[in-house]
Amino acid sequence: MNPLGLPAFRLFFAGRCVSLLGDAVTPAALAIAVAKATGSASALALVLGCAMVPRLLLLPIGGVIADRFDARLVALATDLVRCAVQLFVGLQLIGGDPALAHIAAAEAVGGTASAFAMPTQAPLVTGTVSAGPGRQQANALLGTASSTARLAGPAIAALMFATAGAGWAFVLDAASFLVSAGTLAAIRIERVPVEHRSLRADLTEGWTEVRSRDWYWTSLLAHGVWNGTAAVLATLGPIVALHELGGEGVWLAVLQAGAIGLLAGSLLAGRARLRRPVLTGNLGLASYALPLIVLAIPGPVPLLVISYGLALAALGFLNPVWETVVQERIPAHVLARVTSYDWLVSMAAMPIGYVLAPLAANAWGTTVPLTAAAALVATACLATAAVPGVRRLTAQATSPGTSGPSGPSAQSGKSGKSGQEATREPSSTPDSSTTVGD
Repeated sequence: MNPLGLPAFRLFFAGRCVSLLGDAVTPAALAIAVAKATGSASALALVLGCAMVPRLLLLPIGGVIADRFDARLVALATDLVRCAVQLFVGLQLIGGDPALAHIAAAEAVGGTASAFAMPTQAPLVTGTVSAGPGRQQANALLGTASSTARLAGPAIAALMFATAGAGWAFVLDAASFLVSAGTLAAIRIERVPVEHRSLRADLTEGWTEVRSRDWYWTSLLAHGVWNGTAAVLATLGPIVALHELGGEGVWLAVLQAGAIGLLAGSLLAGRARLRRPVLTGNLGLASYALPLIVLAIPGPVPLLVISYGLALAALGFLNPVWETVVQERIPAHVLARVTSYDWLVSMAAMPIGYVLAPLAANAWGTTVPLTAAAALVATACLATAAVPGVRRLTAQATSPGTSGPSGPSAQSGKSGKSGQEATREPSSTPDSSTTVGD
């Protein structure tokens, strides 16, 4: 069944496409605008940190809220908040004299809103697409839209910066959130009632669901490592490219290859039917060691470009597959809480990578941290094959709203965000965010 034939999913998907494109434009515009306004890398780090810290701290609470209340209404409300935030930043930049404190505060509000928005995606997918092949196709469509937006976003940002100015990129993003909110207002989704209990009890129940499945928590650890090493590559890769491989054009070619690979992997995920999806996806993530090793040597530029493209293709494939497995195996009434922990674990290692990579490079040169990161990601991802639940989890259909086998008999996991943002997102890509996990 083609999920685009379902009116509710079609509207949701349309809104997500618009929102993703708007989001893909702003990272580059923000970086350029803050750098031009302040001339300080520390100022940009402050602004990015103001968004990241509340997002990480509040993700579990966001999962509770998305489960306890209507995920559609939560997503709609956060879209409106982020619309206001981006409009405010855009007007600050258009005014010509942006205040760093105002932009940092706005990013903190936006990061808080995203902590409540991120856990809503899984319930929105399961509420609009029933279990079965159509659900993996739906997740693959969303992954493809995200990859396409990341491919086009920087080019649009550069065009807007050169013509209208960086502020209008944020106005565009604000409009995209308004469109997304409008599509959410027009749909209705199936909602699973949740017993009202204390916040602590809800948080504990979500974490219990995570740790009771060996395929899940071990995969999350691997996805977190993936994102941490992606932060190392994102920090040191441009330095190696600029000083040892020929300049900024090399790094741009690497990022472009990654974006193409991410898109190709997402497209493949919509067609693939694997017997052991989580095992296959985790093993594929180990390929991220290849571009890290090539940078550590450093090796030939064509080899770096190809290896990074293949590594991001593995990420693009993993994310939709992982999300589908999680949606089918985790009980519907705790799905948002579980995915919030997924995002949290997947992204938590990224700040560590951002901090440690330059410190290690200053002490020992770039070869040591890049080689260590390669060994770490290969070991973490390949080691999941030793987990009984990861090996035994198969892609057998389960009825909606029920969890599949867990514990020693059968298990599986979710991709993260990776590379740029985070795996599952390995919810990430080094230019803005790519992650494993979701």
